[in-house]
Amino acid sequence: MPRLILLIAVIAVIYILLRRARSLPPHKRRAEYIKLGLGIALVGTILLFATGKMSWVGAAFTALLVAARQGLPLIIRLFPMLASLRHKSAAGSGQNSTVETALLRMQLDHDTGNLQGEVLGGSFKGWRLADMDKQQLEQFFSYCQAQDSDSLQLLDSYLQQRFPGEAGFGGQHQGTPGGNHTLGRAEAFAVLGLSEDASREEITAAHRKLIQKLHPDRGGNDYLAAQINQAKDLLLG
Repeated sequence: MPRLILLIAVIAVIYILLRRARSLPPHKRRAEYIKLGLGIALVGTILLFATGKMSWVGAAFTALLVAARQGLPLIIRLFPMLASLRHKSAAGSGQNSTVETALLRMQLDHDTGNLQGEVLGGSFKGWRLADMDKQQLEQFFSYCQAQDSDSLQLLDSYLQQRFPGEAGFGGQHQGTPGGNHTLGRAEAFAVLGLSEDASREEITAAHRKLIQKLHPDRGGNDYLAAQINQAKDLLLG
């Protein structure tokens, strides 16, 4: 009887953790599933060892694997070189601009002009726009309409690129191209995809490259073009 109660408790915990993992944004689920799998393996090993069905060598080896997997992020943080390599690998070789509002963080690839975004608020917080289907994007669009005009215009930039020529999502948003958000210096450098020690020549060159891709006269987006112009004006005085 005690074993049955223990088994039911373990199954209940696994079920709860599995539901929690499924509720996470898609790009975070894999890591959570790995953690869950390692936890199950560790619990199973402890039970087998306690019942005499596994030697201490096997139990120690399993525990070592679990500890190594869980401790890897800490090891990377402790060694700046490894952290730097990981960051370069994740960021890739291209240059990116970052525009952030209350509900969205958007990145623009300078080479391809592609937009990638992450939700910062609301029921889809932590989700990548690329992982959201059209129905989910429509829900988030409505949320932005009610909460933040800058986020709405930034989202509209992404939707125009992902669904070209479509008039869904309540129609194209009408509003002030620049929005209400005023950039700070750090944000302005991020918008242009530059480090904060960039020269005036680098600022001018980055602005020219980006505005050529995003200017409304070339089929670009009013809001992003306004943010880029605002960033240049701020940094060049």
